[in-house]
Amino acid sequence: QLQASGGGLVQPGGSLRLSCTAYGFTTGSYHMSWFRQAPGKERDFVAIIKWSGESTYYADSVKERFTISRDNAKNTVYLQMNSLKPNDTAVYHCAARRARYGLGPSTIGYDYWGRGTQVTVSS
Repeated sequence: QLQASGGGLVQPGGSLRLSCTAYGFTTGSYHMSWFRQAPGKERDFVAIIKWSGESTYYADSVKERFTISRDNAKNTVYLQMNSLKPNDTAVYHCAARRARYGLGPSTIGYDYWGRGTQVTVSS
């Protein structure tokens, strides 16, 4: 399973760092992703990082504000979120995608999904 943490309430322009740790499997065999879902909206892709950590891909809405990274020794993936905006408010979920699939926003090929952590951006 995947356990996400680090969410909370932050003012616009602020920063948060999310963490997601895997239990029961090794993340080193998977690309790792973050998705988010705002109330009343569909789940949206945020970012993905290759199993080796050498490549990343971001949604246009978060480029140059968010950074995804990973530590395979700790079985953990991170999402550093800077310059947060009110429309970043959502439940953020991490997910593990089989390495045979490429990097991109598709939801095909995922074996594990985390429950998510709430991020609220408000003054």
